[in-house]
Amino acid sequence: MSVYKISIYFIWGKNVYLMADENIENQNSGETPSKSDDYDGWGFDLFPERRGTFKPTIKNILFQGRGNENVERMKCENKVAYCLNKSPLVKIMLGALKRNGCEVNPFRHIACEFCDTSVHGGYDPIMNQVVICQNTAVSKGTIQGVLTHELIHMFDNCTRKLDFRNIEHLACTEIRAANLTHCGLVSSMLEGHSSLFNFKKKHQDCVKHKATVSVLAVRDVTFEQAKEAVENVFDRCYADLEPIGRRIKGRRVDFDLAYAEAFLMGYD
Repeated sequence: MSVYKISIYFIWGKNVYLMADENIENQNSGETPSKSDDYDGWGFDLFPERRGTFKPTIKNILFQGRGNENVERMKCENKVAYCLNKSPLVKIMLGALKRNGCEVNPFRHIACEFCDTSVHGGYDPIMNQVVICQNTAVSKGTIQGVLTHELIHMFDNCTRKLDFRNIEHLACTEIRAANLTHCGLVSSMLEGHSSLFNFKKKHQDCVKHKATVSVLAVRDVTFEQAKEAVENVFDRCYADLEPIGRRIKGRRVDFDLAYAEAFLMGYD
């Protein structure tokens, strides 16, 4: 997505889709193969453990504090466990996934890994895993934010059978994640996307910006193509508040109300 920004409760950042299998059939989009279909990046260069290429060098150990990956992983996993038990939004997402037949097993579906320092997390639709970057997502607030955002992508993949090669499917799930969890009043005001006046339009602008940047992070397309994909699906995807049920504007009461209302949709 974008560089991490400070909001009241979350510190958000660049959450990148990881695409491993270049031979997945594009079943839903009807698109003909394009330059982006031959693109071999898909964010994997930002997640070296996914490639199996991470090997700390002597320089990394001496000057960059590497060599302590196992300790980092243990600390990350403890903070993930805390968020799974304490965060209202994370608990909503876990209940919604379970209700839809995609129950999350933390040992299988959530992984703490070493990542590039420019990212804090991602979702791997091939392995159906949320990745928490143990070396950059070091606070409980950051991990809570990454979990909620990426679990929305997992929920969309579970309930909507997304085709991640379809740029409009990708744009839609990024719109939903930004809409439901990111563009709170304070954080978006700090980024210049919102104001106390005409908040609705400014909030929409914030969501469009975040979604466009996210598409650009994982697809080899131009800014104009990413923006067009977002605009094409925006109205429908912006109106879809499932499963949180409300836009989180950065107030604690929004978290508590969303969690209190979850039972109405069978999410407990």
